[in-house]
Amino acid sequence: MRAVVLKDFGGVENLQYVEDFPEPSVGPGEVLIKVKCVALNHLDLWVRMGALAVKPQLPHILGSDVSGVVCKVGEGVKSVKEGDEVIVAPGLSCGVCYDCQKGHDNHCRDYDILGLKTKGAYAEFVKVPERNVLPKPKNLSFEEACSFPLTSLTVWNALVEKAQIKPYHKVLIWGGSSGVGVVGIQVAKLFGAFVITTAGNEEKARRCKELGADVVINHYTQDVVKEVRSIFKEGVDIVMDHVGSSTFWKSVECLRKGGKLVFFGTTTGSETKIDIRYIFVREIELLGVYMGPRADLFKISELYDRGLLKPVVDKVFDLKEAPEAHRYLEESKHFGKIVLRVS
Repeated sequence: MRAVVLKDFGGVENLQYVEDFPEPSVGPGEVLIKVKCVALNHLDLWVRMGALAVKPQLPHILGSDVSGVVCKVGEGVKSVKEGDEVIVAPGLSCGVCYDCQKGHDNHCRDYDILGLKTKGAYAEFVKVPERNVLPKPKNLSFEEACSFPLTSLTVWNALVEKAQIKPYHKVLIWGGSSGVGVVGIQVAKLFGAFVITTAGNEEKARRCKELGADVVINHYTQDVVKEVRSIFKEGVDIVMDHVGSSTFWKSVECLRKGGKLVFFGTTTGSETKIDIRYIFVREIELLGVYMGPRADLFKISELYDRGLLKPVVDKVFDLKEAPEAHRYLEESKHFGKIVLRVS
């Protein structure tokens, strides 16, 4: 099958387009999907560079967010059939442990993400467990449908499940033009919150406001903490931070007493210093987020199907252009998601 294969860890030159990679074989309870489109995530960059503690066996295939058509089902599969248009829940778990059984599959000790250790969807075909296959929202194209699962599930877990967002809340979302940023703005506005976000230029700021952001701060030319405090003297109720070292403490400083910092992702590094006294005296909650329960993706998908959330696709590349797509993501030129069209 056609695929983009990671031959070694490092730069984009290690992504190689091939036409003869072995097609996955389907076992009991598994589904083979003919991939239509796959969206990029920063996870793809980290895996490619070998920057994570968990490293896949090489050669590897990246790609977590998939839309496509079921082309083969294994023994015992009942919920989908050949020809179904589907998307994939990217979180992989054992399905039988205590955490999986109680609906917190993202806490499973064997948790994996498609494209992390398990071979992903930069390929003509991908296989996944039946429980990870969902119907594609009917009103979305394949390009749009692949763009939301990982980011939306993470944001939903952060803002809705962890932070318990309410209509009266004031929320700061870093990097509003990113894949998680465009979802964060929409989810926060869906719940009636006041949204402050950051962007790197006027065009991105304009588009953030079109998505619903009430205030946009330029994180390159303005002091974000000072600007937030000038708008709300006491600080905001929630900060969603997916940037890492360079913003973590700034996020804390933007919070009101009793505020919540939900955080994931370390684009600028994974280590930072904190003043423990500042945290406990102000009763600030630090809430780590790692994807989210698979079941939440069903209601998220329905919100996209009903048009209450809208996918934001910036640019579509052909599969063999994966190295160029990676460069485009690394240069932060995008607004929303970057997609590879496979078939």
